[in-house]
Formats: sequence, structure tokens, C-alpha cells
Amino acid sequence: MIFLPVVFLLYWFVFKKLRWQNLLILVASYVFYGWWDWRFLLLIVITSASSFASGLAIGHYEGRRRVQKAVSAANIVLNLGILATFKYFNFFVDSLSSLLALFGLTADWPTLHVILPVGISFYTFQALSYSIDVYARRIRPTRDAVAFFSFISFFPQLVAGPIERATSLLPQMLRERRFDYCQAVDGLRQMLWGFFKKLVIADGCAEVVNQTWASIDSATGLMLLVVSLLFTFQIYTDFSGYSDIAIGCAKLFGFRLTTNFRVPYFSRNVREFWRRWHITLMNWFTQYVYFPLGGNRRGRGRTIVNTLIVFALSGLWHGADWTFVLWGLYHALLFIPLIILGSRRYKDTVAAGRLLPSWRELAGMLVTFLLVNLGWVLFRAPDVTSLGAYVSRLFSPSLFTLSGLTKPMAVMVLWCIGLLLVEWLQRERDHVLELDGYRLFASRPSRLAVYAGLVCLIFYFAGSVQTFIYFQF
Repeated sequence: MIFLPVVFLLYWFVFKKLRWQNLLILVASYVFYGWWDWRFLLLIVITSASSFASGLAIGHYEGRRRVQKAVSAANIVLNLGILATFKYFNFFVDSLSSLLALFGLTADWPTLHVILPVGISFYTFQALSYSIDVYARRIRPTRDAVAFFSFISFFPQLVAGPIERATSLLPQMLRERRFDYCQAVDGLRQMLWGFFKKLVIADGCAEVVNQTWASIDSATGLMLLVVSLLFTFQIYTDFSGYSDIAIGCAKLFGFRLTTNFRVPYFSRNVREFWRRWHITLMNWFTQYVYFPLGGNRRGRGRTIVNTLIVFALSGLWHGADWTFVLWGLYHALLFIPLIILGSRRYKDTVAAGRLLPSWRELAGMLVTFLLVNLGWVLFRAPDVTSLGAYVSRLFSPSLFTLSGLTKPMAVMVLWCIGLLLVEWLQRERDHVLELDGYRLFASRPSRLAVYAGLVCLIFYFAGSVQTFIYFQF
């Protein structure tokens, strides 16, 4: 509660020069991250320093592409090596041991007893984007170490994104910034909506979801169906809520971050869903994995293989467990028929300029939502064994009994329906609290009443605060 106002006041009223503002961002970001565990600051410093140095080296060896390629590759190997050690070492060791056990072989390899650093997947990918883009000549290497280290560690989006590419955020670090009252107010509005989604809807759903997953054997199929729907909204409001808070917070300091969610549950097919869900991650994999593999330029068969690789890696990026890999491959299998059939690439917003969708649009949204919802069961399962128990219980005869449904479940279902209705009305805007253009909210007191109402709802309905889901990634 104190950190943000203090940094804001120092940023605009004390450190008015660009270099001092960037230095303040860097110090504040390290304090913010180090407050959790100061030891992991060393990792983000190593990642930042190696990427910064690789950019300088690539610039120094201009015209010598083989040397530049070696420098860029070394930086990629180093940073992915750090990520793999902390996040995937035990997963690969355990998986290999299980594979050998199938052939009657035993392996007693040591595992690492380390805590996964918060946000390591996010800032590692952000750092890699710089080195790769410098090598690809999409951006010039910077010599401003303070600005670069601030770009990697920018505290509003450090621990859970959006994943900013160097071509987007770094230039903003290098140019003068002036306080924009309208932008700052809009940032506060977006933060308020993010807090509402997180504290009221996501955390409310989490209480029901966690309790039910902890007692699968005693839950009915209908309970598990409702819980799967609630988790679908929990993960959306949790992650998009954080993104709204991060983007809004960045606006307070004069920065524009990339939109990470655009009403994904109104998508008309899975292809459109992935244009609207975790946009910055999919853009990263598209730019740095899919296109280098050949994209869709080498025939349909190669396109399908590249799609499988991207989604498998996307699943693995989310966590070191086979359930995440299965979740990624599940979405790849949903995506591949769209490639084969040459389905439409939706780039507009559904029912743009209209209050209601067409029957075809509604059918597409419902089918896509149900398919995505089924996939979230894979994502939420703590392991493959629990996944099997959940699915077998879900599709049991108890699916058609009403017993077991609770009042908290019903309340959260109503909250989720309300969220859908509000987001449908505001689906063509950057965030829900952009109220300009509505006659009802033309006056300032009416808008303030909405903001005050949301604050009251947050304090009244907020349950036990849950950690952001994506902090673990």
C-alpha cells in the first residue's frame, strides 16, 4: 500500500530527469522483487547483464554474422540453462527415471531442492527477446545499462507479465516522459477493475475450486462440472486481473504495456481464442519459435508439426508437469483441424457495432468456450493421477444428480454470469471502466459512483486473498 505511492511521488516530483527516473525504476523494481527473496536478485542481474553484454557484442561485431550468431546463441543457452535448472531439472530427472522403470531399470539421480523464483519465465523471455531482436536487426543495441536493466525488471509486470518485447518497452525507457493526467486516471481505473476481478471473482472462485479438488472422491459429477466452469473464470479473472493492474500501474509512470487479454471467452474458434488469451506469450512463441521453424511457409504438414511444437512448449512453459504438456497438446489438436480446413482468421470483435451476436457467432462462441473449459481441467489437475480421478468422477452417473451443489457455488456462478454480461457490453474497449460515450455516465458524479461501488464490493465480497496463479510460472 505504501510502496506504489512513494515511488510515484518520487518519480514525478523528485527524480524529474530521465536517467534518474530510470534509476528509481531499477531500484524500486529490485526492492519489489527482493522483498520476496533477495537471493534471487542475483538471477535477474545475471540475466540482465548477459543480455545487455550480448547486445553490445553483437553491435561491436557488425558485419560478422557468424560471431554475432555465436554470441546470441551463447546468451540464449545461458538464460535457458538458468530457467531449465530452476524450473525443469527435477521434472526431467523424474520423468527419465519413470521411463527407465518401464524397462525394469532403476536410476537414483539427485534432484535439486530449490524454490522456483517468481516470474523467472517472464523476465527470461523478455531478456531473450532483446538479444534475438538485436541479432535480427529489429532493434539497435543500447549502451544505456540503467535503462536496459529497468526494462528487464520493470516492477509493474516483472513477476507475471505481460511479456514485453524489447522493440516495444525498451524505446519507452530511452525517451523523455511527461506526466499525463488523463493517462494516469485511466490507469487507476484499469487497476481498480483488475483488483475487482482478482479479489472478488478469482479469489471467490478459488475457495470453491480448491475445496472441491481436495475432495474429488466425495464430489458428484455435477459438482465437478460446475467447478470446472468456475476454474475457467478463476484463471481468466486472476491472470487478466493481474495484467490490468500491471498495465494500469505502468500508465501511472508514462508507459504503455501490451494488451494481454481481449475478451477471450467471446472467441468464435480456438484460433481466435489464442489471439485473445495471453497475447504476449503467444506472440513470443510465434515470433521466436514458429517463424524460425518455417511457420506456414513450408506446406501444410510442416505447419502442423510447427503448431504441435509451439503448443507443447507453451504448455511446458506454464509448468514442469505432464499435465501442462497435455494441456498444450490438447489445444494443438483443437488448432490443427482449423489449419486443415482453412478456417477463418477472425481479426474483428464479435458482433462489432451490434448488441447481439448472430446465431452462427453464438454457436461458435459456445463450442469454443466448452472446448477451452475442458482444457482447463488438464491445466488445473495437480498431476496425471488426479486428472484421471477427476475425469472418471465427472463422467459418472452422478453428473445427473443435483446433490452436492452449495450456496457458494451458486453465488460464484452468478458473479461469473455478471462478468460476462459487463464484458460483452464493453468488448470493443480496452477495459471495462472506459465509460465515455455512455449517456448514463456522462457526468463525473455518476462515474465516481461506479468507482466507489466497485471499491465497496471489493471490501465486502473479497474472500481470503489467494496468490496470483501465474506467480508460479
